[in-house]
Amino acid sequence: MEIRLLHGAAIAPYIDDLARLRLTVFREFPYLYDGTPEYEADYLATYARSGRSLVVLALDDGKVVGASTGLPLVDVAPEFQQPFLAQGRDPASVYYFGESVVLPEYRGQGLGVRFFIERESYAHKLAEFDYCAFCAVERPGVHPRRPADYKPLHGFWRNRGFLHDPSLRTSYAWRDLDEQESSDKLMSFWLKELPI
Repeated sequence: MEIRLLHGAAIAPYIDDLARLRLTVFREFPYLYDGTPEYEADYLATYARSGRSLVVLALDDGKVVGASTGLPLVDVAPEFQQPFLAQGRDPASVYYFGESVVLPEYRGQGLGVRFFIERESYAHKLAEFDYCAFCAVERPGVHPRRPADYKPLHGFWRNRGFLHDPSLRTSYAWRDLDEQESSDKLMSFWLKELPI
């Protein structure tokens, strides 16, 4: 397994691979995302445009099998900055973690931990941020598409030092697998203070 760290424009050659990975993994519960390659390419171009972005790639024999992303919160869509602004918190103090996506057959091999370590290390090295943060979709405990063996990642995130802040909430629209049109999904933030 090869781990590769990419920043800014160096991400561009991998956008198609990242899009395929996101479209595959985010179809699973809890996201149930029914996206398009065109939307994905546009979304991922944000990372290629940001000079302080990071994509951590996991490659197996040259094939992208996992990826994790991060960039300053000020470079992210307004929906993700708004909860901080509403509380009088400066989005410029936050390094935002996007997705961590791993193909099912590569899970349980430590990639999730490595992804968090690499993103936190990079955010700390930039020496501009007080916090790392990410947000996760909130689905009801009883959901028709929730697998019987589904385990939320809350414990994993807590073990990485992140705390859930349910007062920081936003909504973001996408089309679920069983929807004809996009609808808003409730999301809430998890934060970790960076060492000084």
